[in-house]
Amino acid sequence: MRLRDGRAEWYRNRWIRSPAVSRALGERPIRPNHRAGVYVPAPNTNPIGHAGRTIATMEGGVANFELTEELDTIGPCDFGGTLSGGYTGHPKIDPVTGEMHAITYRVTTGEFAEYSVIGTDGRACKVVRFDSPGKPLLHDIALTENYVLFFDTPLVVDKIGVVERQLPDWLPRSTRLVLASLASRVVMPDRLVSRFTRRELIRQPDVAPIRWDPDRPSRIGLLPREGEAVVRWFEIEPCYVFHTLNAYEENGSVVCEAVRIHGYDRAAQYQLKDIFDTGRPMMHRWTVDLGSGKVRESGIDDRPQEFPGVDPRRIGRRHRYGYSTATTLGWHSDRDSVLRHDLAQDVTTELPLPEHHFAGEFSFVPNGDGAAEDDGVLMGFVYDRTTGRSNLSLLDSATGEAVATVHLPTRVPFGFHGNWVSA
Repeated sequence: MRLRDGRAEWYRNRWIRSPAVSRALGERPIRPNHRAGVYVPAPNTNPIGHAGRTIATMEGGVANFELTEELDTIGPCDFGGTLSGGYTGHPKIDPVTGEMHAITYRVTTGEFAEYSVIGTDGRACKVVRFDSPGKPLLHDIALTENYVLFFDTPLVVDKIGVVERQLPDWLPRSTRLVLASLASRVVMPDRLVSRFTRRELIRQPDVAPIRWDPDRPSRIGLLPREGEAVVRWFEIEPCYVFHTLNAYEENGSVVCEAVRIHGYDRAAQYQLKDIFDTGRPMMHRWTVDLGSGKVRESGIDDRPQEFPGVDPRRIGRRHRYGYSTATTLGWHSDRDSVLRHDLAQDVTTELPLPEHHFAGEFSFVPNGDGAAEDDGVLMGFVYDRTTGRSNLSLLDSATGEAVATVHLPTRVPFGFHGNWVSA
């Protein structure tokens, strides 16, 4: 959706022209760039804006794609040849330096991950590799002035399972598991990975290639933004964290607030719908004492919620307000709500949407550069089940009252993330 001078100019929805999509549409495929990552699936997680570029992103070694502002596909994005092997769906932009920070892992590589910094020129100015045993799903990060924080939990990449499901069914399962275990230790060519992934999506489209390992501990990793790239680990109660709200440093501690999901007590293949069925995602706080190495945990709000966010000017710094979407995927209640967390007062206010309206992620947009932290709008797509169509809703961040509504002639399918990118 493009907004200009108080009006909505257009709404667009485009397929990213990956090689498979181009072939299906009878178009000439783009020139492949295998440095950028694998091409199956196409990036589906987070559209971001950085250094004048619009980029569709995803994690796990999938090639990210650069788009025009009109959503035409330019091609695979490797940040000017400075970063190979894919990127992430959850980078964080430091509001002071303007640099974009991320942790990247690849499903097909060895047990390591990379910390990268993309400068304001759109090129990687730092790439640091560190060990990541067991291939945990490093989905999101939090940023502070001096650290990158991430969660290493029992949710891991199921390399053995993915390979085992590609082997012939007539082989005994014990034989398939042995062969899959051996094959999973090999770094596979990207074209072979794309083929495996395509088959996996066709065979089990609702199952992610990840599993829960109850014998693995949960811990927070702190990686210094400068100096030696040595991760310091802090054990926490078993859980999984998809999305962080924010983090900051205070009095010799690092404080992180995020949506915490209860873990399984048994080994299981993970399905995304289980987040709301059994995991009950709740807002939570971890305070890491850098001197003693101890971690204090406390709950903030126990309503099911996801897609947390803060004023982007407060990323990595002490914040007072946070926002999230209170939802049960829209089918177990008559509406969704936006939650406004006043973390200084320990008060959460529910800002309900109209009846039969359901939402994904809302982005906070301040009312000008000098506006106070809670002086802005919350912007997001909302589905109206009574009409079968969607709206772009702009809500006052303090009261939840509608500032403006753009009524669309169609339904916007629920996706993962959304962002406001100022021109």
